[in-house]
Parts: sequence; structure tokens; C-alpha cells
Amino acid sequence: MSPRAMLPPHAGPLVFEPLKRRYCAECRRGPLPLLVLEDGAPSCLDCADLGHLVYLPSGDTALTRRAREESALSAVVVRFNRRRSRYERQGVLVEEAALARAEQRCLADTEARLRRRVRDARRRAAQDDVFAETFAAEILRLFPGCPPDRAQAIARHASERGSGRVGRSAAGRALAEGAVVSAVVASVRHLDTPYDRLLMSGVPRHEARRRITAAVETVLRGWSEAGLGSTA
Repeated sequence: MSPRAMLPPHAGPLVFEPLKRRYCAECRRGPLPLLVLEDGAPSCLDCADLGHLVYLPSGDTALTRRAREESALSAVVVRFNRRRSRYERQGVLVEEAALARAEQRCLADTEARLRRRVRDARRRAAQDDVFAETFAAEILRLFPGCPPDRAQAIARHASERGSGRVGRSAAGRALAEGAVVSAVVASVRHLDTPYDRLLMSGVPRHEARRRITAAVETVLRGWSEAGLGSTA
């Protein structure tokens, strides 16, 4: 594919980043880092009347687009990729003042995006607080003897955003009883039994769970029956 074919109509002058040492056919300067081909002969940017432009490498799509919008004259810089047998964009040449204006526009956008991210983070945090309260209330409904602060801690831990824990699963978000019970069991296992010490001493996970099953059931039974006793 020719370098011009890869550009939209009216893309402006085309500038090449040469693979070999090339010299300007007019002023004989070189080797040239960038050149323009005029009737097949290489010209430096000064001789091609592009010397006042500054180079903006590819990478920031928004900045490139805005710099070209702001610049009365711009050029696309390409280089031939031998392995792929095609020309590839390397960047653009734009007026220095245009680049400065484009950078200001992008900076304003960055500030706006930052404010939006802050608002979104606050909104998500508020949603997470509401869900954690709801999750804790469901824990207390199933286990009325569970201390309220413990229920809150279990709910917040299980429903932490991005944690992948049971509270973030579909069942957890739906407050399915199995998911809520799983969160409580996990907390009891780690905080009310020697489970962690067993793991640290080299006991396999399944064997450690077997050893502490009775202790977990005792705590859960006590939290469940406390509610029954208060209504008797």
C-alpha cells in the first residue's frame, strides 16, 4: 500500500522518516531525520516550507486530533516497516502554538474526567455502604445472636468491591441465603477457630477444615439459637 493511500483525503503533506541516509536535493544538508519527496527527490523540512512545524509522536489520539484541528498546516509522518511491507504512521507535524492550544484542551478534559471519576467513586461508595448495611441486616436475620458490629464487619469484608468474595457474586448481590451463610462461616472459621494456625503449621486445607467443623457449627448454633431464646 502506498503511503498516500493510507491517509484520508486532504490529509496534508506527507513526511517520511527514512530508513537510509538521505540528503536534501536542494540544500544538500543531511542525513535527514525527516524528509519530503518532491518529484521523487528528497527535500529537508526547511526547503519544503515545513521547518516551522514541531513533531508530535503517535500515542495520544485526542491530542493528535486536536493539534491537527488547531493547526492551519500539518503533515503526517510515516516510516516503512520492512517486516510488514507497509508504511506506518509515526506521528504528525503541527504548528507549535496549535500544539500548545491542543494540550490546554486535553488538560481541561483531564480535569473534567478526574472530577467525574471522583463523583463516580463517591456514588459507588454510597451504593456499597447501602449494600453492606443490607447484607449485615440479612446476617442478623439469619443469626440474631451475632454481635451487630461483627455482622457489619462480615458484610463489609464479603461485599468489598473488586475482592471477588461471595458478597460480590450474583448470589451475594441477590442476598441468597447460601451466600450470606458462606460469608458468616468464612468469618467464624478464621476468627473463632484455630483454622489459620493449622494452615500455618502445614495441615492441608481440607483436613484443617474437617478439624474445625464442630467449632464452626457451635458458634453458628449459638448465634442462631440466641434469637429463638429471646422470642420464647
